[in-house]
Amino acid sequence: MEGAANLKVLFIAGFGPIVSDTAESRKLYRDVLGIPFKEEAGGYLHTEAVPGAKSFAPWLEFDVDSVEKATAVLESGGYRMLLKIKKEPWGQIVSRFISPEGILVGITFTPWMREQK
Repeated sequence: MEGAANLKVLFIAGFGPIVSDTAESRKLYRDVLGIPFKEEAGGYLHTEAVPGAKSFAPWLEFDVDSVEKATAVLESGGYRMLLKIKKEPWGQIVSRFISPEGILVGITFTPWMREQK
């Protein structure tokens, strides 16, 4: 890619989908996934409470304590899983669904990205 040698991405500073249905997005991210948001004037939600991305791809993934529990919670909230609790050949466990914004979202357990205690 022309010009790519002059540009170095250091990290993902932020990610925020453009939402078409604020109530549905709030329901998913805050109410179902439990992400603690600050709300600014005009209903703008944001948070710095979720640690940064450890991988980048054209989809969004949230690593959770239990993929099984998160999948059940999402399904009970009306989200249809496209992929349900699958162990990938590289060891990651994942369920996937489409967000209200049309983004492929993964709920994952990624052993090698977890801090060792």
